[in-house]
Amino acid sequence: MKKLILPLVLFILSGCYYDSEEALYGTPNTVCDISVTKFSTEIKPILQSNCLTCHSNASATGNGGGIRLQDYADVKTQVNNGKLIGSIEHRAGFSAMPKGGGLISACNILVINTWITKGSLND
Repeated sequence: MKKLILPLVLFILSGCYYDSEEALYGTPNTVCDISVTKFSTEIKPILQSNCLTCHSNASATGNGGGIRLQDYADVKTQVNNGKLIGSIEHRAGFSAMPKGGGLISACNILVINTWITKGSLND
């Protein structure tokens, strides 16, 4: 009987150990930083990773529908006609982009929207 008591006590005490998910893995970074929204450092990388497969200068005539997003001047044209934000937000009346995919991240949309609101500068 004494041989069973020590393992039983250890088992019960180890069962009381508890860590919250935050303590084990940290809190997820859910903050979207829009303090800096420069074309060269924020917008261009978003477009490169989400759009240039179809909308680079080399591929735009194929499945990119003739729309290029590789250079600032091309992006600015799509900003001015409202197609960039309309497409990435999947608004009615616009071709939802990326084609055949879901929305890009809400943070990336917010960054692009903020850049547009601030005048869509070539910085």
